[in-house]
Amino acid sequence: MKSRWYQNAVFYSLNVETYYDSDGDGIGDFQGLIQKLDYISGLGATCIWLIPFYKSSNHDNGYDVVDYYSVDPRYGTLGDFAEFVSKANDLGIKVIIDLVVNHTSIQHPWFQEARKDRHNRFRQFYVWSDEPLPFKKKDLMFVGEEETMWTYDEQAGQYYLHRFYKEQPDLNISNPDVQNEILKIIGFWLKLGIHGFRVDAAELLVENYGMEGVERDVLITFINDMRKHTVHEKGDAILLAEVNGNPDKIRCFLEQERMHMMFNFYINQNFFLALAKEDAEPLAAALKQLPGIRYDQQWLNFLRHHDELTLSLLSDRDRQIVFEKFAPDSDMRIYGRGIRRRLAPMLNNDPAYLEMCYSLMFSLPGTPLIRYGDEILMGDDLTLPGRSSVRTPMQWSDGNHGGFSTAPAGHLMHAPVSRGEFSYKKVNVLNAQRNRHSFLNWIESLISTRKQCPEIGTGDLKVLSCHTPAVLAHCYEFKDDKMFFIHHLANRKAIIQKSELGLEGLSLYDVFGCMEVKQFDDRFEIDGYGYQWYRVVK
Repeated sequence: MKSRWYQNAVFYSLNVETYYDSDGDGIGDFQGLIQKLDYISGLGATCIWLIPFYKSSNHDNGYDVVDYYSVDPRYGTLGDFAEFVSKANDLGIKVIIDLVVNHTSIQHPWFQEARKDRHNRFRQFYVWSDEPLPFKKKDLMFVGEEETMWTYDEQAGQYYLHRFYKEQPDLNISNPDVQNEILKIIGFWLKLGIHGFRVDAAELLVENYGMEGVERDVLITFINDMRKHTVHEKGDAILLAEVNGNPDKIRCFLEQERMHMMFNFYINQNFFLALAKEDAEPLAAALKQLPGIRYDQQWLNFLRHHDELTLSLLSDRDRQIVFEKFAPDSDMRIYGRGIRRRLAPMLNNDPAYLEMCYSLMFSLPGTPLIRYGDEILMGDDLTLPGRSSVRTPMQWSDGNHGGFSTAPAGHLMHAPVSRGEFSYKKVNVLNAQRNRHSFLNWIESLISTRKQCPEIGTGDLKVLSCHTPAVLAHCYEFKDDKMFFIHHLANRKAIIQKSELGLEGLSLYDVFGCMEVKQFDDRFEIDGYGYQWYRVVK
């Protein structure tokens, strides 16, 4: 049987550019990342997800790729990358990378050839039109930064499709030559030792907008081909899909043998709605509405990642509720649908609140993801434009540039947070490691406990009925084992009768939790933001 390592893993996402600079040029690099692998291993992460590091024109944080087969020279060489993967694997850490094949950079050789004339074979690598086709404003990825999805190219004499920035023309996924190139890219990086790909903008790979005469089923079939090729090249490699959709939209990626894993945007957005309302019902309802998955598939749960906290799946009213709670100022919002803040500032840097949220996220069905810096409660820099606010360098110490780089002042590509309560002078790895009561040490304990609870990753979920609106109670059954979880989303005391949860007569022992939950024979007494994991004694 092929390994399903991803079902009980702990993912850790980072950007090489902002993690650690080994040579003092002001830019993070692979040699720096290699030096920090022991830290990541000590944290307990078992899989690193890398943001794009390919050669890029850098209009979109590396997502505008110029060469799919190279490492941006600022970060090192292919040899450095291979050394990093090898040493990560030696520490028991797998590596997945971004597969960015919805679009390329406008500087990519394919596009440069495509614009020369209509008969060039690369012309069909992209989506063209003599006139811009109608589109809905809500389909723009960067509302307020881009006003159209079609840009006229003087040399080509046609408009090209770009759902993202105009510097990122969409590839024509229906073209067999493009499909073959994508499969080559997959094979190349798997040969260098990685264990899979986070498929960027996966939902757009199956959209036939602008592709005359192309049925959507043709594009969906290619997702099957990607999976077959991936596991043929490496049996335990995975495809992790970025699909921001409701249960109906995401089903096509879960059917047959398509994606191994899916980002759970639906749960994430209802999680924050539940927090904002101090009512567990939105999250409980979302959990019940999740489509079933195959035995070899898994959800990826997260609180924050490198983009905005998108709220696009919520109603206008519910989105406004979340905005008012977690992004009350206009400069905290982006694209009309998202929040450009890190988690700690959003939750007022309240340790009890943050612990409860991470405990709950780690207890949800699926595999958890941590964004670099969140383990030390890094903050954001709202003076930076757009998504850059949450992409500041890792804060290692209270030394120069937060220990990220020895570059002279003014030579950093990105500067760490240096003012306020989240300044690197206060918030850094070294300080956290010295404090046994720090969030870093707490989350290491959470990760260790999660690894010992395979019920969460593979068990059958049941959301329990609870009369206290702010409390979410759920349980898992896996083989002969059963676990029970309780989380209080509000900062006030609650008393819950065991009988209302169907737990009367069961013997429970603590697996993980806090002092804010007390268990009695017939009830639980929970202080604000209390949480507890229990295992049922057989």
